[in-house]
Amino acid sequence: MKQIPKIVIFGAGAIGGSMGAWIANQYDNIYFVARGENEKIFRKDGITTYQGIDSNNKKKQPIKVIGNIQEARDADVIVIGVKNFSLDAVAKEIKRSVGDKPIIIGIQNGLENQTILPKYFSKVIYCVVGYNAWVDQPGVIGYQKKGPLILGTENNKLAEDMKAISDIFNLGPETQITEHFQDAAHSKLVINLANSLTTLVGLNVVDIQSSKFPRFQKLFSRQLLEGIRIIRAANFKEHKIEGVPSWRQIWLLANFPRIITSKMFIANTKRFNISSMAQDVIQRNSQVSELESINGYILQMAKKYGVKAPVNQTIYQLCKESFSKPGFKPMDIDEVWEEVIKLT
Repeated sequence: MKQIPKIVIFGAGAIGGSMGAWIANQYDNIYFVARGENEKIFRKDGITTYQGIDSNNKKKQPIKVIGNIQEARDADVIVIGVKNFSLDAVAKEIKRSVGDKPIIIGIQNGLENQTILPKYFSKVIYCVVGYNAWVDQPGVIGYQKKGPLILGTENNKLAEDMKAISDIFNLGPETQITEHFQDAAHSKLVINLANSLTTLVGLNVVDIQSSKFPRFQKLFSRQLLEGIRIIRAANFKEHKIEGVPSWRQIWLLANFPRIITSKMFIANTKRFNISSMAQDVIQRNSQVSELESINGYILQMAKKYGVKAPVNQTIYQLCKESFSKPGFKPMDIDEVWEEVIKLT
């Protein structure tokens, strides 16, 4: 790879846009593919980021924009930031326009990208994203914290290239390399399971009464605990990600008396930001989401390894039914609880 490789971001949404903007602050040879209204905004105003609820303290980053992926034929690295449900079509477009020369970095939630990307590209690096971000409007992105990103490959290939890329990425968000990428990806997947529940009940979208939080905590912790049992049954180990609850913390949340855990849970939920699934289903009123690539994947694994997952099964079915209808409206926590009780 070149000493100063050309990096192209395809899919400058919440994650691609934020990480790219942070890198662009210190690294000049990075470009963003943008079309339509996004292209106009990016060229005029760049990408603006802010942390947490501090929307008054925004940082505007000028960026370099290209309007067509064909302009990236000389790219050394292409970061694909679209979600799994769009990934196959985007990968096909990039392969047709650019070929198989660049290193591809997939930053999707879930494991589906590990099936899709190798169909089109021979040099693929996967990235577990350890932070949440959201788009307020085109070119304006809020974020939870600045990283980390965790890079890895199948069979730990492309080690030298990963080191070079991580050195560049570390100019922006904290970036790590792991030799145990499947553990990292599955550990993050456990946390992503909760996106379905928080979307289903409209956390941070509708007001949830304090009297509902005991049941919400039980649903939340049991959903994640089932996820841990499932990936353990598949022989994956915990990979600790900074800022992400550990498996021990999840176990304590599910098993210790609420008098001990409730304050911690309520305080943490106040720091939750709207998930990527909720952004699709609630904010964009889309009937397409990451439900299958996250929750569906885990349930397939549960079936394969004979692990019972009634909480995940119920939440998955409720989401599948309600997300498929136009004009999604969040469910009451008590309604979700009653449905779970039927299976347990």
